[in-house]
Amino acid sequence: MENLGLARRTRVKICGITRVDDALAAAELGADAIGLVFYPPSPRAVAIGQARSIVGVMPPFVTIVALFVNPAPEDVEAVLRSVPTDLLQFHGSEPAADCLRFGRPYIKAIRMHKNVSITDSVREYASARALLLDTYQDGVPGGTGACFDWSTIPDEVEKRIVLAGGLTAQNVGDAIRQVRPYAVDVSGGVEASKGVKDPDKVAAFIREVNSVAES
Repeated sequence: MENLGLARRTRVKICGITRVDDALAAAELGADAIGLVFYPPSPRAVAIGQARSIVGVMPPFVTIVALFVNPAPEDVEAVLRSVPTDLLQFHGSEPAADCLRFGRPYIKAIRMHKNVSITDSVREYASARALLLDTYQDGVPGGTGACFDWSTIPDEVEKRIVLAGGLTAQNVGDAIRQVRPYAVDVSGGVEASKGVKDPDKVAAFIREVNSVAES
């Protein structure tokens, strides 16, 4: 997979953060980014006030990602007015024009099923900073807890890839060695319960990611 001239270290995003303590633990353990879910049907969704509390205690150099699923523009704008945000993540069927309208850098989630063409997605979302590849499950936009077939990802992709979908400390090393993504994204795989992170699982996940870079 093309590395676009970047260092080989795989970045880590801990998504579905709902608690201040979990955000701080993720940062202290070495996460590069945290994800805040602004999609009310999700068990990991946060309200604006909750998100402000989380972001307000974060140390520097940890990217704050705001995740939306087919949002109304005014809902995104309300978050951006109130929550300091570094990066947007769109996890629905949003066209590129809708992702761009907010004037912020974004990543676009692609749910992997047999009719998906990574090449077409790269072309359609040329303005995205990265494509996040996640498991397809009918009616579930993300957080399925299941892996997809990593061999369906082409060996060369002209876009940074963030790999998601069912990752855990037990399989993320194999995933990185096979896919060589720019970053990995985990939510359920480091949880004690939905929306509550387990610091030991977060630590084990990040340790495994780093061990691949060192090997």
